[in-house]
Amino acid sequence: MAGLELMKITGYTDKEFNNKLEGEPYTVMINPESIKWNRTIKYNVKEAIDTSGPDQKYEFTPNDEISFDIVIDCTGIVDTKRTDMEKEIKALEKIVYTYNGTIHRPNYLKICWGNITPFQTVLKTFNTTYTLFKPDGSPLRAKIALSFGMYVAPKKRKKREKRKSPDITHLVEVVEGETLPQLSTKIWNDPSYYIQVAQYNGLNKFRHLKAGEKLIFPPIINPTS
Repeated sequence: MAGLELMKITGYTDKEFNNKLEGEPYTVMINPESIKWNRTIKYNVKEAIDTSGPDQKYEFTPNDEISFDIVIDCTGIVDTKRTDMEKEIKALEKIVYTYNGTIHRPNYLKICWGNITPFQTVLKTFNTTYTLFKPDGSPLRAKIALSFGMYVAPKKRKKREKRKSPDITHLVEVVEGETLPQLSTKIWNDPSYYIQVAQYNGLNKFRHLKAGEKLIFPPIINPTS
């Protein structure tokens, strides 16, 4: 066991991860056997105007998630100094789960293990299964299933996303010769939203627009980056 790098979970009280929670980080007793890293992409499935099949329009990319199990073994075999199950559970809960009244929420977290880039995150689930007991029923060993969602501070997230689509409604009067893609480009600097405008206004997207006609350009929900 000498020299083995153990995973550590550190609590922070600010979303920029500058202020560490008082006290030591939680060091696991036994490293996880595996870590699941989950990435997903969300689509808004709508039926396209000129086809019978669905149009999977990109909505957004959720934050990454990781999950793993850790074992707390208080038999004295793993660590003779860590044999109090209640103390171990409370130490872990204080960092990852317990409501922090100072910041009015649970702590922000960093998960560090060896040379792996620290994962800035917040807890999603904390499930405990006791697997070994003393004759009096006191637990000696527990498996803790943890899942976390990557956390990005709002300012950093906004800078990273660099969204250009509007969040307000526009009323546009058509000028002779203008097309929906041209108007979409004029309003949003992106011609691809013309299909949504056609759907919203009940138009055939290939139809020639009439001068003086008024069209509503609705907010674009969950636009692409």
